[in-house]
Amino acid sequence: MDTEGRTEHTREAGGGQPRRAFLGGAAAVGGALALGTGGTAAAAPASAAARRRAAGRTVAVLGGGVAGLTAAHELAERGFQVTVYERKPKGLGGKARSMDVPDSARGGRKPLPGEHGFRFIPGIYHNLPDTLRRIPFPGNANGCHDNLVASTEVMFARTRGREDIRIPFSAVGTPPPVLTPDAFLRMLTGLLDTATRLPAHEIAYFANRLLVFLTSCDRRRLDVWEHTPWWRFLRAASMSPDYQRLLAIGLTRNIVATKAEIASTRTVATCAEAFVFNLLGRGADGQPDRVLNLPTNEAWIDPWVAYLRSLGVEFKVGWAVRDLRLAGGRIAEAVVTDPQGVRQTTVADHFVQAMPVEHARATWNAAVRAADPQLARCDKLATDWMTGIQFYLTEPTPIIHGHVNHIDSPWSLTAVGQAQYWKNRDFPADYGDGQAADCLSVDISEWDQPGILYGKTAKQCTREEVAREVWAQMKAGLNDTGKTVLRDATLHSWFLDPAVSGLGTPHPANDEQLLIHPTGSWLNRPASRTAIPNLFLAGDYVAVDIDLATMEGANASARQAVNALLDASGSAAERCAVIPLYRAPEFAPLRRHDETRHRLGLRNVFDLG
Repeated sequence: MDTEGRTEHTREAGGGQPRRAFLGGAAAVGGALALGTGGTAAAAPASAAARRRAAGRTVAVLGGGVAGLTAAHELAERGFQVTVYERKPKGLGGKARSMDVPDSARGGRKPLPGEHGFRFIPGIYHNLPDTLRRIPFPGNANGCHDNLVASTEVMFARTRGREDIRIPFSAVGTPPPVLTPDAFLRMLTGLLDTATRLPAHEIAYFANRLLVFLTSCDRRRLDVWEHTPWWRFLRAASMSPDYQRLLAIGLTRNIVATKAEIASTRTVATCAEAFVFNLLGRGADGQPDRVLNLPTNEAWIDPWVAYLRSLGVEFKVGWAVRDLRLAGGRIAEAVVTDPQGVRQTTVADHFVQAMPVEHARATWNAAVRAADPQLARCDKLATDWMTGIQFYLTEPTPIIHGHVNHIDSPWSLTAVGQAQYWKNRDFPADYGDGQAADCLSVDISEWDQPGILYGKTAKQCTREEVAREVWAQMKAGLNDTGKTVLRDATLHSWFLDPAVSGLGTPHPANDEQLLIHPTGSWLNRPASRTAIPNLFLAGDYVAVDIDLATMEGANASARQAVNALLDASGSAAERCAVIPLYRAPEFAPLRRHDETRHRLGLRNVFDLG
């Protein structure tokens, strides 16, 4: 199985001659030239990689999303011969990709840009930004990372005439020079008092709960907070509706598509901890809220794929993985279907499975599951719908320079006006038919609650009804305080993620769901290394430090998978950096003290109950 210098190949299932994969040097250089990076610079790494691969091993990366492309990136730079299999014909980038709106281009313009959901790359991320820096982009010293643009504020849009809450990121003020528990409480209390207008005792209680988590040891976080719902941790049931909406529901349903009543406190608070320190300028890659300065494929995915081609990575798009076959304790081959639906098999020395969990577990047959019990536990992982819709407007409509959280909307909407960030594009001149001047991109996180127009859930609505309902819910939050932010007359068109199908029928379906994090789910998340020596897992469901289904989690898991593969293959190549979330060193002694208290069965010293 580990023959040196072996080339990955694909053959028809049930027999037939191997069809050796081939990627010419001209194609690799051509991909780089398409980016304007020049032939010489692009050809050098490809030829070096080719020399290393002469004595290397082959890897099949199953899945072309962020996890799969990251794994291919890290492996190709270390001299492995990589083939990426992606089931969707235009699916490279996975849920992070942007896509063309069909039949929307006129007069030589690009099609209107659609997407599964808007990009959000906060400063708490470290692994993904590191990858972005290593993807060449014309004119950028730091590659695609220079395409990140910081937002300056966030808005909580209220309904029924209540004033919206706008929070400039500068509102946090000057961080305390010495971060003590008292200084932390005063800082967070002051910020929440300014931003949320909640009762003082509720603000004080929430700040205390975050301090409890920040000073909790890892063992308590896993033994106690992983099994405690965020709603109960915050005592939300006994607090005001505003407290519930802003601090309990707003941090879960709208952001991570998980209900506060069941969401793991460990998951939610781990990210809240990182965001708080990001606001304080601690341990962050950049500002708290960042987006891309172009549609995602233009700013990131297309340059990434071109760079990987220049390293010799081969892509098979439209190839779906159906089964993994075990022989001699190893994965002998993967059964795939090609773009014509013909079943074939592919062999490689190693397999990195980088598919979403709901699709990956469908390929694990009884023999594969028996070889590693952690795979069967993945059946307990839950997914839910968090899907995007874009509204194209005939007038620029930025609303604010940041994201809008419609915290009172039944469908838990979040939105961002995108054209304001695309400074290198003249939207009507570059996209569509020349009439659309902006793209308002909206994420729908709740698909099972009745709306305000039809009294139906999003799943019960037709696609047209979903669009009308989302538009109405946004207007209810933005047009209710004496000014008209969204006008029907400016609505040019809309585009709903095509991964959603069957809406308005008894069988609605979503082909691209999101992992959610109910209590106890961490215990069912697998490691990147499996008990099968040549099978490695990558994806946002794999156990990583951020503990949240994100692009950062997908990237970090792929780095873990590559490191495990390097260990298994005996490679001397440098291991991938896997960068953890920031934790304040000042609180380390308190966490050590809490470890002792936890062993003795005592509460955290700051836990008032």
